[in-house]
Amino acid sequence: MEDRKSAPPPAPPPHPARDVTEHVGYRLKRAASALRGAMDKALRRHGLTVPQYSCLELLDQRPGLSNAELARGTFVTRQSMNVVLRGLQDAHLITRATTTDHGRALPAHLTEEGRTRLRAARSAVYAIERQMIDAIPARRLAALLADLDTMADALGD
Repeated sequence: MEDRKSAPPPAPPPHPARDVTEHVGYRLKRAASALRGAMDKALRRHGLTVPQYSCLELLDQRPGLSNAELARGTFVTRQSMNVVLRGLQDAHLITRATTTDHGRALPAHLTEEGRTRLRAARSAVYAIERQMIDAIPARRLAALLADLDTMADALGD
């Protein structure tokens, strides 16, 4: 007969909760999933995916970003960003140099068509964010944003 070690005692929850649906991580994932679903639906009408939209937003704010910088800023892998950039190029929403004078990074820039598509899509995305924000008292928004940043920082993000 094998000598079995007893299982470790269950870990105590980080805060009082009846079940997993009351945990912070679960609630964050639920909110993120609801946001992603709403954005997917709204952006589909503009011929964009969420990563494509995020990429256009970043390029509008910081023209010339590289694939790696865009991947970090949109929370996708560099390989996935290559696919995103190819799709945006094929749709004539961005341009990328075919060669570069320094390093391997190929900077990306919005085209005029990209700016136009971004403005239309941005209105749809901002309407979704407004719908979320309107669901909480305005006086709590700054604290919510600060708390979300603090939680991300606590995990090393």
